[in-house]
Amino acid sequence: MELISATGLVVKLVLLILIGFSLLSWAIIFLKFRVIYRAISDSQQFQHFFWNKRRLDAINKNLGDFPNAPTAALFRDGYQELMRNQRDAGAEEPAAFSADMGHAENVARALRRATTQETQRLERYLPFLATTGSTAPFIGLFGTVWGIMDSFHEIGKTGSASLAVVAPGISEALVATAIGLVAAIPAVVAYNHFISKVNVLTGDMDSFSQEFLNIVGRMARRS
Repeated sequence: MELISATGLVVKLVLLILIGFSLLSWAIIFLKFRVIYRAISDSQQFQHFFWNKRRLDAINKNLGDFPNAPTAALFRDGYQELMRNQRDAGAEEPAAFSADMGHAENVARALRRATTQETQRLERYLPFLATTGSTAPFIGLFGTVWGIMDSFHEIGKTGSASLAVVAPGISEALVATAIGLVAAIPAVVAYNHFISKVNVLTGDMDSFSQEFLNIVGRMARRS
């Protein structure tokens, strides 16, 4: 704190920006940790529930038990599109599926749309972590360069270049780089970790979509 208080106005402004980046990054880290790990847990529970049920209408009635599961959102949109197609086709029973390929394509589009929406939800705010990780060190470096320039300017005015004169200004300037790294490192680590988890969830959604379409196709062939 003593070093920060001794810095110039420009360096203080740089430090304020970096602290703001860091605080926002940590807020996003805590938020995304909760969102993504709830999505993983609920998705696993929903898929276990899905494969232990035999009727799609029964699964649809229990979707409220899995509010954070991306695969549950896919099922909801796919099932709603399927029922809409069945009503258009005049089917009265939920199990009586039409084998019309256009209807199957409509369901596939609904599943792709739901996958995109869920992926966007899971990735929301993550680009800020990537931005922090890539720009914070350079912002800190700017503060350091400016501080060193200011230190050399003072050396020029005093006419002395001894270590006692140079060292305090240089150490104050390097604080900006240190704070930049403190802001950037957690953001980069968290971004890479969360992106890997989102990729796993996206793979699960793609697999679930294929399985859902296969089930619909088998039921349509039996109708």
